[in-house]
Amino acid sequence: MESGDEQDVPESKGKKKRYHRHTPRQIQELEAMFKMCPHPDEKQRMQLSRDLGLEPRQIKFWFQNRRTQMKTQHERADNCALRTENDKIRCENIAMREALRNVMCPTCGSPQSSEDSYFDEQKLRMENSRLKEELDRVATITSKYLGRPITQLPPIQPLSASSLDLTVGGYGNPVFHPSSLDLDLLGLGPPSSAAFPFPAISEMERPMLVELATRSTEELIRLAQADEPLWTRIGRDGREVLNLDAYERIFPRQSQQFRSPETRVETSRDSGDVFMNSLALVDMFMDSGKWMELFPTIVANARTIELVMPGMDGSRSGALILMYGEFLGLSPVVSSRELCFLRYSQQIEQGLWVISDISVHFPRDNLLPSCTKRRLPSGCLIQDMPNGYSKVVWVEHMEVEEKNPIHQLYQDLADSGIAFGAQRWVATLQRICERIACQMGNGNSPRDLGGVIPTAEGKRSMMKLSQRMVSNFCATLGSSTGHRWTAPAGLNDVGVRVTVHKCSDPGQPNGVFLSAATSVWLPLSPQAVFSFFRDERSRVQWDVLSNGKAVQEVTRITNGQHPGNCISLLRAAMNPSYPNESNMLILQESCTDPSGSLVVYASVDLPSVNVAMSGEDPSFIPLLPSGFVVTPTGGLGRGRERRPAPTQVVGHPGRCSPWLFRSW
Repeated sequence: MESGDEQDVPESKGKKKRYHRHTPRQIQELEAMFKMCPHPDEKQRMQLSRDLGLEPRQIKFWFQNRRTQMKTQHERADNCALRTENDKIRCENIAMREALRNVMCPTCGSPQSSEDSYFDEQKLRMENSRLKEELDRVATITSKYLGRPITQLPPIQPLSASSLDLTVGGYGNPVFHPSSLDLDLLGLGPPSSAAFPFPAISEMERPMLVELATRSTEELIRLAQADEPLWTRIGRDGREVLNLDAYERIFPRQSQQFRSPETRVETSRDSGDVFMNSLALVDMFMDSGKWMELFPTIVANARTIELVMPGMDGSRSGALILMYGEFLGLSPVVSSRELCFLRYSQQIEQGLWVISDISVHFPRDNLLPSCTKRRLPSGCLIQDMPNGYSKVVWVEHMEVEEKNPIHQLYQDLADSGIAFGAQRWVATLQRICERIACQMGNGNSPRDLGGVIPTAEGKRSMMKLSQRMVSNFCATLGSSTGHRWTAPAGLNDVGVRVTVHKCSDPGQPNGVFLSAATSVWLPLSPQAVFSFFRDERSRVQWDVLSNGKAVQEVTRITNGQHPGNCISLLRAAMNPSYPNESNMLILQESCTDPSGSLVVYASVDLPSVNVAMSGEDPSFIPLLPSGFVVTPTGGLGRGRERRPAPTQVVGHPGRCSPWLFRSW
């Protein structure tokens, strides 16, 4: 838009236009006219032009700019009002939490009983729901006035984990304990808390951390670019592992002389082309939330502890952060690995980046006696390629000392380094980048089963809903998210694990749930097992609740080049014993890559599906996922015979609808 202060002066090529400011009298007259009529017609603009000595086009542009300025002022005022309303709701919420926390019996002065606490909790939830509906109503009215959705509301800051446990009857509250559920026979105890303190980094420690990260990056670059004799190929698949003798000669460390005899060294390297440019990848690696979304089947939990050093000139180059991460083995019988590490990003040259990680000690290491681990220089080189692709070279190097024996079904996978190796990271990265590309695209794949989802926004909303379902399913297998898997008495040898957890977060059903998982060997190839579980035509053979009737696929969304990477919406046969379940559908996502396969599903009611298909935010649609994890064999290992793929089965029997009940 042109400025209203512009003089209509002819200009020659290469010369700039001349501008002048309106006089106070002109501005005063224009403001007076604006108060009377913000949209003057042509006759009024001509009259103002004669009175003020301005061109008609200058009058037109001044009124356009003034209307834009007025709209911006109204928008700011509306946003301030919404912020005030949001803060009021937050303060009332905190006050109610504190009141519930300190509630006392008026008769005896003792803490309130668990039954009273339960009903107070329900009242609190109802009040919070009412307050949220009131806020949504105000936001809807304001968005209609502005002509666009309100997106500038401040996020509600979560309370501390200790306060939350005390107020909603979590496991940290002595009033509520798993023993009250008569589950002591399962050996269940309070799960570990995901919230734990980290000491602040002092100014004296920062230079030491920067030096450690720099040396780690230099070593990683050499490891990523070197060939024999530093790297050798083993196995039928030609996996690359470090020649430890050559490595220790090139990179001598004093700590290697004191390595425990029980310490296992895991090394691997892999590379692949990824459908995402280097800048986008680096941005996702340096953001803990985006990093979890990029590796949902590996990273169960992550957080940025502290920014040690910002990037140069506002970029990611030279940025150093202290991070916490929990890495999954996709089975409760394979201990997840919780690490605290430095992550450093550096642009080596145009289009070439390095992301390096190196472990540092943190206080919670002493609380994890089952597994001692240290991540040596690991990470990846990212090289831009034509057509938006990037070549990623990944290096994994870790020292692990398992103090608890690994279940025999997964011992080959762990010993060979496949369970947490570079091949798994690269394969997952390639698959998720394909999924992101499909989610951002507006068109449909020829393999899609269309005609049900009306818009591209509805497709993206369904993909977000399914992404959350898969992330929740994988996070359930971790330990830092509030789950502690234990073996029931007499069932330890068969690999059955159970856990009890309480759901109170938005997007999860409210209540206490029992989850069960087991692992079995199947005399079939991983591809055959995956195809069997993802095919809706074979569902009646393993889903005992399908009543022997076929399951119909209503719609399908493609997630990548492999036909097995897709999201399906299934209509299950109605159970005569549950006539109210006729409006229930099954949301299922299947995904596969060389590192393994998943089939995850959850029941969703028809109104919730319609909300997602219309393109609205699916964050509050409750999901309780179950599913299967198909893992390829770990190779020969220790002289044992090569066996078929282990299949991990995870179900949620307990407080759930009949479609989610599983008895393994």
